[in-house]
Amino acid sequence: MTVALHDLLPAGLRRAWAADGTCPDLDLYSLFRARQIADLHATAVIDAKGALCYTALDRKVRCLATGLAGLGIRPGDVVGVQLPGGRNAVIAELALAALGAVALPFPVGRGSLEAGNLLSRAEAVAVIAAVEHRGHHHAAELRALADSLPALRHVIAAGRSGTAPEGTILLSELLRSDPTAFVPARPDPDGAARILVSSGSEAEPKMVAYSHNALAGGRGNFLASLMPDATPPRCLFLVPLGSAFGSSGTAVTLARHGGTLILLDHFTPEAALAALREHRPTHVLGVPTMVRMMLDRLGHPGSGWGELPSPTALVLGGSALDETTAEDAARAFGCPVVNLYGSADGVNCHTGLRREVPDADGTGIVAGRPDPRVADIHIADPDTHEQLPDGEIGEIIARGPMTPMCYVASPDLDARYRTPGGWVRTGDLGLIDGDGVLHLVGRLKDIVIRGGANISPAEVERELAAHPRIRDVVCVGVPDPLMGERLAACVVARGPEAPTLASLAAHLTRRGLEQRKHPERLLVLAELPLTPAGKPDRTALRERLAGAPPAPPLAHAG
Repeated sequence: MTVALHDLLPAGLRRAWAADGTCPDLDLYSLFRARQIADLHATAVIDAKGALCYTALDRKVRCLATGLAGLGIRPGDVVGVQLPGGRNAVIAELALAALGAVALPFPVGRGSLEAGNLLSRAEAVAVIAAVEHRGHHHAAELRALADSLPALRHVIAAGRSGTAPEGTILLSELLRSDPTAFVPARPDPDGAARILVSSGSEAEPKMVAYSHNALAGGRGNFLASLMPDATPPRCLFLVPLGSAFGSSGTAVTLARHGGTLILLDHFTPEAALAALREHRPTHVLGVPTMVRMMLDRLGHPGSGWGELPSPTALVLGGSALDETTAEDAARAFGCPVVNLYGSADGVNCHTGLRREVPDADGTGIVAGRPDPRVADIHIADPDTHEQLPDGEIGEIIARGPMTPMCYVASPDLDARYRTPGGWVRTGDLGLIDGDGVLHLVGRLKDIVIRGGANISPAEVERELAAHPRIRDVVCVGVPDPLMGERLAACVVARGPEAPTLASLAAHLTRRGLEQRKHPERLLVLAELPLTPAGKPDRTALRERLAGAPPAPPLAHAG
């Protein structure tokens, strides 16, 4: 059975954007193939293994597509991809596009609980996962879940020959398939190409279906607006390709613009600075926390980094960009710092290549002027959904070429976050001023944004509620100068012995919740404060945490 993916945007709008050239109206593999033919030996990918040209990449894509077809992967099938940054992630995404299948990438490090949830809800028929990456054994963990995932037929393991866990298929074997007879599919450009995963404000991660045109067209136009000439970009992605932000990698940098992807196996500030110096990217894409770490390394006495090449732009999204970070980054890297407001749900706006840094004023954070070739943005009344006049604060809604098709297997989310006309409700508050510039004011939905990653307090609370020493728990975000926010657990103990942060982390690990979602602050209370309506008073808890002694956070990987 293949999960149903329907388009909530009027078909006439999709066709109009294809007709006027806003969207290329070709599937991702056809776009990539045209780029390969145009410049056979241009560099496509630079990763830990070295450089890979377009022609060599295309051969590997065709080999994998042949091997996957031999396993029975068909157009419309969903295939999960959990691979670290590198060529294999690119090959997998393009091979699935060539088959007309739908890629479901998600970053390494996600716990087995969440990975199984994603694969089950998307009715994935296969998953490609790393044998081992930084202590995680995703292929073996996913194979162990296979019996509980009736749609999942194959676990494909990416690792050295001879290292495949029992019951899995080696990716390297599929890459040795003979591609000479392969004929790529020609899927509908308005059909699904990729599912983006966003934790958003829901207890379960949201999955959002994007078409070929929405990725290469709408998201492609976003990058085009940051390219001052027609030179193919060289994009250093500090974020994983499996993230929503990383979806602008293969589909946009390669297929749409014929550029070069510079990829890290995993982010460290030292690796990022070394890649910047060695490979001279035109665009560096990451979250503010990553850049703060890089600035910290540059600021150390005797760091030895010296003068670095200046990119065309440093593009920062995922969480609010403060003025200090923007100013320091513009000075250190010698380029415009772009404040990107965007999400997997289908909204995008940025401050552009202006030399002055993005700023904040009395009406919130300046997010730039909306681009209708990417996503038109209006401000609506949160209750009536009627558009508000300029200058009034309301909910940010968006609709445009990058608008996704629908939420995957979640009609409740479609009903909650999509209007009958196809507009996306973001749950964020903002206004558009008299000059047409969007300002971010706040958000309706309760999430914690740690280093650009969204954490749902409800999900963590649900898992902590099963801890034997916890009677009651509420999780809230607390401000942090490095990560933006950190998650705090406010608990009422069960019995005389209160839990510790370490015991919370061990409990969540056993339940399959990845480390980035673990609380880093702990507040033990005799009782939770309540609002007049009888609900936990989150505001009071945040105030208590703000007044508490600044205990050091539990160590996390950045």
